[in-house]
Amino acid sequence: MSMNEIEKLSEIVKNSEKIVFFGGAGVSTESGIPDFRSVDGLYHQQWDYPPETILSHTFFERKTEEFYRFYRAKMLCLDAKPNAAHLKLAELEKEGKLTGVVTQNIDGLHQEAGSKKVFELHGSVLRNYCTKCRKFYDVHYIIDSEGVPKCECGGVVKPDVVLYEEALDDDVINGAVRAISEADTLIIGGTSLNVYPAAGLVRYFNGKNTVIVNMSPTQMDKNADLLVCDRIGSVFSQI
Repeated sequence: MSMNEIEKLSEIVKNSEKIVFFGGAGVSTESGIPDFRSVDGLYHQQWDYPPETILSHTFFERKTEEFYRFYRAKMLCLDAKPNAAHLKLAELEKEGKLTGVVTQNIDGLHQEAGSKKVFELHGSVLRNYCTKCRKFYDVHYIIDSEGVPKCECGGVVKPDVVLYEEALDDDVINGAVRAISEADTLIIGGTSLNVYPAAGLVRYFNGKNTVIVNMSPTQMDKNADLLVCDRIGSVFSQI
């Protein structure tokens, strides 16, 4: 990362009125939350089943207790705090420059940092619902329970996260598409853009500036007006 890149990004932000941020796991790794596909990510750790199998709708239905053993151990990182990227995005929203955060993360750190307009494509570990009566339960109910958490009605409580084999929420998708299509600047950060259908949403951008901040190459690099290969928290702390 060069000072020239920071100056260019700062200038783009300064001259933008409707910024939308599209982010992935790389935004949260700097807060200590492991990602899925890096060398040290969850997909490279050893369990009785591959993580992508455990985090599927079928596995949740058939082996619910095993699902929760993995989920409690690996998916709940409640000690994590917002980093410089989360905080800068919340600041830009407060200033009226940022009109939305579209995130693939499920940790709720954008909201904890102060962002209000957040489209959580894959849901949130902070919300849980009874599969029978839809009663809401917070994350501490999951942590404090043992085995399979049950509702007072007897139904199984499920995290409000999108598992493999499950569809994304239509309202969230529509809101994200609207925000991206109306933006004048799209900043893509901390994501490989390999997870679909989420990654496909960036194609709805028709604005002026496409900025990509990521440690590794993405399929959209050739379309970027500015490409910064660095940690997103480090970059955002200098804007």
